[in-house]
Amino acid sequence: MRDPAPPTDTSEQQPEPRRTSAGKLMLIAATAVLLGVLMIKHDLSTDSGPPPQPMPAAAQPSTPAPVVPSASSASPSPEQGSPVMKRSQPLRIKIPRIKVDAPFIGLSLDASGVLQVPPPADRNLAGWYQDGITPGARGNAIVLGHVDTMMGPAVFWGLGSLKPGDTVEIERFDGSVAKFAVDSVEAFPKDDFPDERVYGKTTDAQLRLITCGGVYDKKSKDYKDNVVVFAHLLPPT
Repeated sequence: MRDPAPPTDTSEQQPEPRRTSAGKLMLIAATAVLLGVLMIKHDLSTDSGPPPQPMPAAAQPSTPAPVVPSASSASPSPEQGSPVMKRSQPLRIKIPRIKVDAPFIGLSLDASGVLQVPPPADRNLAGWYQDGITPGARGNAIVLGHVDTMMGPAVFWGLGSLKPGDTVEIERFDGSVAKFAVDSVEAFPKDDFPDERVYGKTTDAQLRLITCGGVYDKKSKDYKDNVVVFAHLLPPT
């Protein structure tokens, strides 16, 4: 396993994901992420499945979620006063509340257009969509990790227990640290995932942490839900 090379694009503007032969834009990449990243499989060897994991208090948003602009919309103008950092590769993620301290690996789409997932052999490893936004730059940075593997709980096992105001720190290649505050933690059924809300363009720097959660289906050996942490970049101190 090797860390990806530092990005050469230092633009603060949100890059467009690659186009498919059908000419669709960012929502296709979002769908690929939905199919490949979010549906993280767990080929567990036990019939009983994993032990219960921490989950958000509510399995669904209590109020209708706002719809963010799609990639085909005009690029939004920056919000006044919103902190934004230059593009720089993430190296390590720390979440003090749940004692996460893990390195990153860059993830890309495979030949079939599905986003690859971190190797399950390393339980303490987070992945980021390296063809998208880097954490701290303007837009939604996508970070994912396994909730468990055959060896037991993994890096994002406690993700569902985070609360608004908890912090996420991401050390970056340029020596800076992007510090985010959690806005909400929610669970969504995998067959009704709000890809527009999770992946759509934003005018500020935001972060999405994603893992599996909810009821474990012993037949498919997979979880039925995804846990998503929504967070925004804090001003530098």
